[in-house]
Amino acid sequence: MIELFENGRNYVLGDPELALLGDREKLAQWRHKGMGPAFYRLGRKILYRGEDLNAWAQANRVDPSKEGGLS
Repeated sequence: MIELFENGRNYVLGDPELALLGDREKLAQWRHKGMGPAFYRLGRKILYRGEDLNAWAQANRVDPSKEGGLS
């Protein structure tokens, strides 16, 4: 499995690496809707663990060769 994020690292909103997933508004929408990667809410701060981000990315991986082609 490829690691897009460092497993031992914590990411907070504003970290440029999170832009890979979307902007602040997109991440906020996902949290509100109960979607997206797991996160911690510490007071008003949002924290994402690298392990959780990698697990979420892996779960959302699409392999076109296994999706069936168009006829």
